Amino acid sequence: MPKLCVMPGDGIGQEVIPAAVAVLQAVIPNLETVEAEAGWNCFLKHGASVPKSTLATIRECGAGLFGAVSSPSHKVEGYRSAIITIRQALDLYANIRPVQSWPHVSPRSGLDMIIVRENTEGLYIGRERVEDSESGVVETAVAERVITRKASMKIAEKTKQIMISQGRKKLTIVHKANVLPLTDGLFCDCVKEVFQETSASSAPPRFKIDELLVDVAALKMLEDPERFDIVVTTNLFGDILSDAASYWGGGLGLSPSLNWGDGIAVAEPVHGSAPDIAGQGIANPIASILSAAMLARYVWDLEEAANRVETAVSHTLTHHPNLKTTQAITDANLKEI
Repeated sequence: MPKLCVMPGDGIGQEVIPAAVAVLQAVIPNLETVEAEAGWNCFLKHGASVPKSTLATIRECGAGLFGAVSSPSHKVEGYRSAIITIRQALDLYANIRPVQSWPHVSPRSGLDMIIVRENTEGLYIGRERVEDSESGVVETAVAERVITRKASMKIAEKTKQIMISQGRKKLTIVHKANVLPLTDGLFCDCVKEVFQETSASSAPPRFKIDELLVDVAALKMLEDPERFDIVVTTNLFGDILSDAASYWGGGLGLSPSLNWGDGIAVAEPVHGSAPDIAGQGIANPIASILSAAMLARYVWDLEEAANRVETAVSHTLTHHPNLKTTQAITDANLKEI
């Protein structure tokens, strides 16, 4: 029986995550849910953005659904982003960001790409230091970017797993090895190594592999998005590119994602906590609903359930494009199911 750790988080997460859970339970009636705390308000209450008890609950369930976090823009002693903490503590090394066209909200039809991003290292390891200061004024600050063979091989293997399971054939490796030959060179070489092992086999599947420098990829993502099928890249580049690509799927407010490791995953809508509209009942729950569908597909291997949720979203956008409240959108999706 599927089991889910539910973490609404901050702001509109408190509104959109219950909506997603309701839709998920409509297609998976035996789904068991356990609620846990995480986020900025959790930090203010407990002194930790993600308590050890929450991490234990996610591990026990094997799957989590996280809403949103209100992170401060300045350094707060002892605070670290809840979602980054979850990713690194649970080794959720792959971030999966699908980008596809949806009725009424997408500026172009027929798009269907997936951006796979290494999710635990790069600049996001958080190693920053002041190298030079004078009279209390920082003159030089340094951030370390770490790329390892282990993590690069793991993300390449996860990418290959997705491509095989979905019958995808084209892979684009995005990097900046011309400027960062050691770090991005290592990443690129590892991905090629994993896929060359497959290509060397006399049996299918075989993949078409190309590579782009990240600046060129950013241009092509907006100029010619149809050229992309599966993209694999490093942490920061993937964060930026997937946000840019979300334009084709209706924007960040409708974008789902999955943080995925080995036997454990946490889905999350990409949007923030939106404190300006929190509590008004007007937050769109579609990104959370689509994130829940990713759990069904990738974690529980319930393809039919995932398809039912996504079809309900498509029909809702087609037949009810002007719904304005969280509850109305949720009810429409439930009716379509």
